[in-house]
Amino acid sequence: MNKRIFGWYFFDWASQPYHTVLLTFVFGPFFAATATQYFAGAGLEEQAADARAQSLWSFTLTIAGLIVAFAAPILGALADATGRRKVWVGVFSLFCVLGASSLWVTEPDGSNLTFALFVFGVGFVAVEFAQIFVNSQLPGLGPREDIGRVSGSGFSFGYLGGFIALLASLGLLVEQVSGATVFGLPPGFGLLDAGASEGTRAVGPFVALWFAVFMIPYFLWVKEDRSNSRATFSDGLARLGTTIRGLASRPSLASFLGGSMLYRDALNGLYAFGGTYAALVLDWSVSQVGVFGIIAVIAAAAFSFVGGRLDKRFGPKPVVTVSLIALIVVCLVIVWFDRVPDSLFMVCGVLIGGFGGIAQAASRTLMSHHSEVGSETQSFGLYGLAGRATSFLAPFLIGAVTVATGSVQNGVLPLILLFLLGLLLLRWTKPEGDRADQWSELSSPSS
Repeated sequence: MNKRIFGWYFFDWASQPYHTVLLTFVFGPFFAATATQYFAGAGLEEQAADARAQSLWSFTLTIAGLIVAFAAPILGALADATGRRKVWVGVFSLFCVLGASSLWVTEPDGSNLTFALFVFGVGFVAVEFAQIFVNSQLPGLGPREDIGRVSGSGFSFGYLGGFIALLASLGLLVEQVSGATVFGLPPGFGLLDAGASEGTRAVGPFVALWFAVFMIPYFLWVKEDRSNSRATFSDGLARLGTTIRGLASRPSLASFLGGSMLYRDALNGLYAFGGTYAALVLDWSVSQVGVFGIIAVIAAAAFSFVGGRLDKRFGPKPVVTVSLIALIVVCLVIVWFDRVPDSLFMVCGVLIGGFGGIAQAASRTLMSHHSEVGSETQSFGLYGLAGRATSFLAPFLIGAVTVATGSVQNGVLPLILLFLLGLLLLRWTKPEGDRADQWSELSSPSS
């Protein structure tokens, strides 16, 4: 395998635990449970405390999404103007490490919930920013016909990393009700206090260390061609403005950005919702949610690998379409039952992880088919903007519907609408993009 491609895969390997371990399956549910206990202690009834905890988590993701939405295209213009991407990946990697490691100080009594949300948000925003620059390198990694396979394999490799990180977190750090980990070991080999939830809190520093170590292959092996650097940042911003205004003459790109804006927002909301739903509605412990996560991540890795092959054979658009339909069905199942049976919710988690991974990988391929030659970072900055321009919407709607209905489960209802609208807009998206002849102009530096 080309060393440059393998190095590029390592960003997904390094960053996936932030989503898998922190956002969805360990820290998210831990925060929800901690916040619920805090609000219950303040006098709220259980259901109201659950709703308050989920709305607080959702609104934090709303703010983080707004920050990414406004800054992503500007950062992309800056990177394209200077021809430098890896340096920005490095800057945001530092903030990711700082944000994740700071989660250690989260108090299990809920006395510093605001601080915990702040440092989580810093790391989350940093990972999203870094992802934009890494995604923009995709078009130059190989021939056009191989990009779907490369993108799918990258996601699969990343999910494998998320699986191993989650397994290590549950087996070595996160304490169960008994005080031991799922491997029957004392948290941190006896160095951590289970009574103070130090094992669960330690997943923050663990994810930070994981990210720092496994970004090394990326920085060593992903070479960057800076021969086409443009003159100034203002030139980059001017081109960005021209690109946005030119969307009217690129209906395929416009429909894809609009559709992906909605369905990726729904997917991110579903990821953020899954762990807290299991903790608040099904009353699963953090360890149970983590085991559920392991199964879901294994499915995501396997599905993404297969999805990359299907992408190469059938193209990214039909792969995205089928994935969205499957995710809509899963959402309907969750809403249909007053309380989803544990075994059925486990199946739902497998399908969410699997088809979510396929949809993200194929969407990245579809964006590469629409990217402007010489402005790949800016194009993926727009993709980042599309993915985050309404990223506040799903968390906000989840929080608003949860508050309005007093039901955590009803929070999934707006996601169904977002998936449907995104699927509708894809109708006008061309699988090969508006300018299929661009690909021949792309060249990749040797590894």
